[in-house]
Amino acid sequence: MSYNFDAVYDRGTTDSLKWLLRAEHCGSEDVIPLWVADMDFACPPEVVEAVKARAEHPIYGYPLRQEGYYQSVIGWMRRRNGWEIKKEWICYTPGIVPGMNFAVQACTSPGDKVVIQPPVYHPFTSAALNNGRQLVENPLVIENGRYVMDYAGLERVIDDRTKAIILSSPHNPVGRVWERAELEKLAEICARRGLVIICDEIHSDLILDGPRHTCLASISKEAADITITLSAPNKTFNIAGLTMGNAIISNEKLRKAFSQAVESSGIGVSNVFGNVALEAAYDRGEPWLEEMLEYLRGNYRLLAEAIAAKLPELKLCPLEGTYLAWIDFRALGMDDAELARFLTRDAKVWLDEGTKFGNGGSGFMRMNLACPRAYIAEALDRIEKAIAARR
Repeated sequence: MSYNFDAVYDRGTTDSLKWLLRAEHCGSEDVIPLWVADMDFACPPEVVEAVKARAEHPIYGYPLRQEGYYQSVIGWMRRRNGWEIKKEWICYTPGIVPGMNFAVQACTSPGDKVVIQPPVYHPFTSAALNNGRQLVENPLVIENGRYVMDYAGLERVIDDRTKAIILSSPHNPVGRVWERAELEKLAEICARRGLVIICDEIHSDLILDGPRHTCLASISKEAADITITLSAPNKTFNIAGLTMGNAIISNEKLRKAFSQAVESSGIGVSNVFGNVALEAAYDRGEPWLEEMLEYLRGNYRLLAEAIAAKLPELKLCPLEGTYLAWIDFRALGMDDAELARFLTRDAKVWLDEGTKFGNGGSGFMRMNLACPRAYIAEALDRIEKAIAARR
């Protein structure tokens, strides 16, 4: 491999919340943090060099997104997803979570209902409730060991106050890459029932073992007209600290409403380093991405093989996309608080509690696989020994 994903970096001096919160949350710093979706890989050297080059100029004032920025986004969507987008569709947002909130403000009014499909990324819930909207849940269901959307359930929960649904695609935390037919069915229901789809596609480049990612808005003109696509290179290239993102909206009315929500927030200027990082990543980062994905597949194989051979109490959900493994710990017979304490205090491994993801998360944990393989191996060894000590 051209890039060294086994390299271990000391992040304790970089204000990394992933590492600095260990003592506060877990009671010890001797804990492997595999919780928040934050890679422990060095981001592509092409990105590092671009940021360094910009930093050499000693003035970091207000930046504009130049033509190169837009062409980088357009080219990436074309190459990776086969989606032809236009420059004017690309709207500024300082990140995916802020973009989700802006989208809720743009397409709904206080008191309107917003649908989510748990277990799901927990900011979906706050994006609705913190903006004075009603939260409606239509949980995913498991069929033949695989999570699927409950379309009949969706039809039942929609009423005349239901105005939007927030979709995680690929899905965080269950790791599904939605097939085109699944997205077509969702889009048909939403178009017929008058819902806007707020589509979080931040993990769209991280496909491990599933169908090719389909941008929902690329399915048809009808789907595009009701979709706000939230996209960013932040997860793909480990540059979330540079706070940038894009909302891609072809519908002019929706686009104007979204831009008005951003303007009303008082946030109107992008990150000077985020701009150059995006261009470098999208224009020159694909070789790094392909090698990183192969490394992630190796980490996932290690996890799957260890669970099959040494941790029969655990059940691993198939991971099609994202770098976040969804693991069923229910056979250990612990309640959620006990399970969290067991992992952080006994096994010295910090995973994301399934309860954070809402309905259907009890008894599950989410494990971040985007780290040197030695971390995964050590974490699995610790969990195995801790479980053995309970038997």
